[in-house]
Amino acid sequence: MDINSGLSAREMSETNNLVNEFNAKINEGKVKSQSLGRDDFLKLLITQLSYQDPTAPMEDKEFIAQMAQFSSLEQMTNMASDFSRLTEIITGNEAAAAIGKSVEILEGDNTVEGTVKAVTRGGAPQILVNGNYYQWSQVTKIFEEE
Repeated sequence: MDINSGLSAREMSETNNLVNEFNAKINEGKVKSQSLGRDDFLKLLITQLSYQDPTAPMEDKEFIAQMAQFSSLEQMTNMASDFSRLTEIITGNEAAAAIGKSVEILEGDNTVEGTVKAVTRGGAPQILVNGNYYQWSQVTKIFEEE
């Protein structure tokens, strides 16, 4: 089933904007939930140490393995956050580099051509073309202005 068949170009553009905003909010939530995962791990470790049987304490190898897992979790969380930020920076720079250039934008079934006059910042930058804002992800071609 082709979802585009029931939507006009304007409705498709509005839908794409809403989806991108929603995805950005979800991605913000993921970073926060990863921070909670780190705290939960520490709480679990403290609880485990508090309630362990003194006659049968945890072996050093188990404790070291858990600390290594925590360290790995921390590093992966930091890397994921850094990669997300790097992606946003690259996307923003790519969009900003298009200022003054002609672009072709796919809006539903229609193609819009014009010169980029302005760019918004953020994880999902928008460009101003012919008096309307479009998602940078809708750009299909970039031309040098002659």
